[in-house]
Amino acid sequence: MTTQTTTLATTLKKQRTSRASRRWLIIGILGFLLCAVFCFTLMWGEVFYSPGQVIAVLSGHQVPGASYTVGVLRLPRAVMGLTAGLAFGAAGIIFQTLLRNQLASPDIIGISSGASAAGVIGIVFFGMSQSAVSAFALAASLSIALLIYMVAYRGRFSATRLILTGIGIAAMLNSLVSYALSKADSWDLPTATRWLTGSLNGATWERATPLIVTTIVLIPLLIIYSRNLDLLRLGNESAVSLGVGTNRTRIITIIAAVALIAVATAACGPIAFVAFVAGPIASRILGGGGSLIIPSALVGAIIVLAADLIGQYFLGTRYPVGVVTGAFGAPFLIYLLIRSNRAGASL
Repeated sequence: MTTQTTTLATTLKKQRTSRASRRWLIIGILGFLLCAVFCFTLMWGEVFYSPGQVIAVLSGHQVPGASYTVGVLRLPRAVMGLTAGLAFGAAGIIFQTLLRNQLASPDIIGISSGASAAGVIGIVFFGMSQSAVSAFALAASLSIALLIYMVAYRGRFSATRLILTGIGIAAMLNSLVSYALSKADSWDLPTATRWLTGSLNGATWERATPLIVTTIVLIPLLIIYSRNLDLLRLGNESAVSLGVGTNRTRIITIIAAVALIAVATAACGPIAFVAFVAGPIASRILGGGGSLIIPSALVGAIIVLAADLIGQYFLGTRYPVGVVTGAFGAPFLIYLLIRSNRAGASL
């Protein structure tokens, strides 16, 4: 009996080690792919610059033509796309994990709509600067998240009520956006429209800095709480029995996720479907078990950078990144709905 128990324990340990090794191998591959796409965005354009020229620019050397094109134009754009993708991907999987539903992304339940409405109102009616729009979008997103939670809460937490409430509030906010656009002056309308589409055009270090700081601070915080989030997948009662402070975990992670969405949206607009598709794609790549925050963030960043590159140079004319991600994300949403229907799942 002792020998059998020892053998079983050894087998289980080997299986866990194998799964962990495979998981970190896949994360490493995603990280390498992200670095490759990021470097390619710095090299590719109307003029192609070699890796040596790009490295020389990043090292502070003056390279005729490349110093301006790579250092001033491409680098801020690539960094903003990278950090926005990390933010959208990490925030999306937080909502999907907490609500235990792949449809519960910030795009669907109204969080992104809150940031969008705040951004358009700030641009159209108040002529806010970029930093002011970021602060306004953050405050609006947190307020909308609180409103959704308060309306949906009826003595206990219900994911279904929260999702349906968020969809309703998102519809109201989208109507508010349409009204603001109808009242916009002719010189504000193009800016607001481009911002709503989701675009990295006009990227500067001033626009990217709040997003960079927010991402650096909040994604590690979410990683710290990743174990508690994994236990919440088992259900509220099971998580409590395992010593998880469920309310504290939900509050901290939701606030962090909302802040990521708000600041990313304020920087480059609501890039469609990135927060929605990053988590399911990462889940299918890794399989079951383990936190999806890091892989979802990496997938989100890869999607944003690749979509921006495709939209700029590979479609015959230039499209904002949000157009490309929307064209990719809408069929993915239909696919998830069909798969859920076949599996007999409900909202």
